[in-house]
Amino acid sequence: MLLAEDDRAIRHALERALTLEGYRVTAVADGVEALAQAHRTPPDVLVLDVMMPGIDGLQVCRVLRAEGDRTPILMLTALVETQDRIAGLDAGADDYVVKPFDVEEVFARLRALLRRTSSDGMAPAVGAVVRAPAPELPEGRIEAAGLRMDIQARRAWRGTRELELTRTEFELLELLVRNAGIVLDHSTIYDRIWGYDFGPGSKNLAVYVGYLRRKLDEPGAPQLIHTVRGVGYVLRED
Repeated sequence: MLLAEDDRAIRHALERALTLEGYRVTAVADGVEALAQAHRTPPDVLVLDVMMPGIDGLQVCRVLRAEGDRTPILMLTALVETQDRIAGLDAGADDYVVKPFDVEEVFARLRALLRRTSSDGMAPAVGAVVRAPAPELPEGRIEAAGLRMDIQARRAWRGTRELELTRTEFELLELLVRNAGIVLDHSTIYDRIWGYDFGPGSKNLAVYVGYLRRKLDEPGAPQLIHTVRGVGYVLRED
């Protein structure tokens, strides 16, 4: 694991906590060091502070993604506005934790990221809904509501338009496509995508759904992801 955090106290405390949790941690103080270390010894996962001097966490993320590096990235941020979170997703981050954070939440999100990386499919969820999967097509392709996905190539299309999706957006869309027509509750989606239910006060899922909608929706075309108030979300073409 590569940890980049310019605050010395936070860096040392988090490095110690992660080491005690069983991670092998390389800790650096800025984005320049983070990029150099990532190129020298590619990590299994990166934890990046957003606001660092020189090259910040968002720039590190953009550089790695531009190079084709798909290593999961967890951002640490003191910025709580929705547009700040969207900026992180745009840069290619997979998840984020808002400061001040509980270290157990960091552990949970890292476990979820690493589980998703180590498995080609989705981990089975406890209490999962009865699934009505979209028909499997050759070479791991699935379709529903005018959407096509190539799971192995991690590509998705609405009609003929290819969608540019982050890792989390792709996995959220895959979950919805595989369960097209079924209302998925918040807890089920959190468990499948993040491996952890962050509770009724969390806006994490709403941010990702909103961002995914903006990439899917087209003028004059039906909306595909529908909100079922108080329950969750469903993919259908009305």
